Amino acid sequence: MTLKLIKTDVEYQEALNRLEEIFDAKIGTPESDEADILGLLIDEYEKEHYPIDAPDPIEAIKIRMEEMDLKQKDLVGVIGGKSRVSEILNRKKKLTVGMVRSLALRLNLSAQILINDYKLLK
Repeated sequence: MTLKLIKTDVEYQEALNRLEEIFDAKIGTPESDEADILGLLIDEYEKEHYPIDAPDPIEAIKIRMEEMDLKQKDLVGVIGGKSRVSEILNRKKKLTVGMVRSLALRLNLSAQILINDYKLLK
């Protein structure tokens, strides 16, 4: 395959098909080098045409809790009592600056993610 920038969905699909063919190429071979370059080209195309939005603060908290195998009760004391944790995770109340600071430390999340706005449920 001739390597070039991917500009169309057809070229994108062709690149994915080719990458699938050579994905397990032995390291150091021309096919392995081609797979590395194709991976970069595909990644750039996907970033431009299929961007993935960052999760909202509550989703980010829930994702990190799952990754760390934490339960709701594990955030008691970090962002308040049992009912406050429930209100936050169920989108009944907004995070405060103090909660953002505590969560950023406890969950090793960027405060930048946690300060983004999100909708409350009624």
